[in-house]
Amino acid sequence: MRVLQLLVLVLSGLVGAQQQALMVYLERRLLAIEDRISLWHEQTSRYASELREFKQQMVAQLEGLDKSKEALRSELDTVGTRVDRVEREMDYLETQNGVQPCVDVDDKLVEQQVTVVKERNKAKYAKLTDCSDLISSIKAMKILKRVGGAKGMWTKDMGSATGKVYILNGTEGNTMYEFGTVREFTSSQGTSAATSVQLPSAWRGLGHAIYNNHLYYLKQGEEMKLIKFDLQKNIVVDSAVFPAKNQLPVYGLNPETFIDLAVDEEGLWAIYATQQNERHISLAKIDPKTLDIEHMLDTPCVRENAEVAFVICGTIYVVYNSKLPSRSRIQCVFDVSDMVTNDDAPHVYFPKRYGTHASLKYSPVEQLLYAWDDGYQILYKLQMKKKLDV
Repeated sequence: MRVLQLLVLVLSGLVGAQQQALMVYLERRLLAIEDRISLWHEQTSRYASELREFKQQMVAQLEGLDKSKEALRSELDTVGTRVDRVEREMDYLETQNGVQPCVDVDDKLVEQQVTVVKERNKAKYAKLTDCSDLISSIKAMKILKRVGGAKGMWTKDMGSATGKVYILNGTEGNTMYEFGTVREFTSSQGTSAATSVQLPSAWRGLGHAIYNNHLYYLKQGEEMKLIKFDLQKNIVVDSAVFPAKNQLPVYGLNPETFIDLAVDEEGLWAIYATQQNERHISLAKIDPKTLDIEHMLDTPCVRENAEVAFVICGTIYVVYNSKLPSRSRIQCVFDVSDMVTNDDAPHVYFPKRYGTHASLKYSPVEQLLYAWDDGYQILYKLQMKKKLDV
């Protein structure tokens, strides 16, 4: 019995020792875990602090970059303004002072250009589009307003549907007026609501054209120079001497116009006359991007008693003063693709009006004619048919 009790006491002691050892082990493990957790907290706090500092540094650097970007943008705007000013001053100086030493060279270049164009003209003109419209009649006439003098030109951008209206009053000048819409133009008093666009050199005649955000106009000096003016940047982007010597007024009834620029579905054209073919009107196709002459053609249309002309689908229509009072008619038609002859084309009369057309500009976007007649701005709506139906 005593032995059994002693054995129980021994076993109880062993179990107690094991429990105590286990408790000591667990306590050590918990302390180690607490140390690691404490270390993780310290590291996390340090990382968070470093991340906040890094974020603050990045925000400060980004703010600095924004300020630098604004400063750089301001400097670039200033430089751009200075460049524009220098270009305007150069254009002005060019209009005031001709470069005399280069005149002979320019003459040689003109002769070379004429030779090149004549070689090109040996080939038949190749149309760029499949347009085959031909005027059948004047469907309607609308008088919008009277502004400016007896002669001038009004138009839209004939290469796009911007809706803006442009006024060039008179046979020479350097101020163009721009209206946002036709309604704005018709509802305004004169040109008071218009934006004035100052050109670097004066235009001559009535043969201007606006095409794809550019104004094309003629500057006359020792030679006839074609100017390409960017309407968005308000700067001259290109110019070229028109390669035709001894030019004459293209219309007998509008002697101020030596070259009449026209736009149609094919692009940009120049209507002109020279002493070499003095009785008749000539036609040239112009590359609107480079101002190169792509083709030159002589027409059977005479200059005498001619008011104006315009081009539709590669066909030139020349308007003459009629024997009837205050009436004009399309009396000569020349098709560059030879699909229509002058005998086949209908002779269209314009409605009775005030005087003689100073300018007629065709819009291929709207199929309308923009006319200037004794200071009145008129729209003609056209009735068209196909050339194959003639």
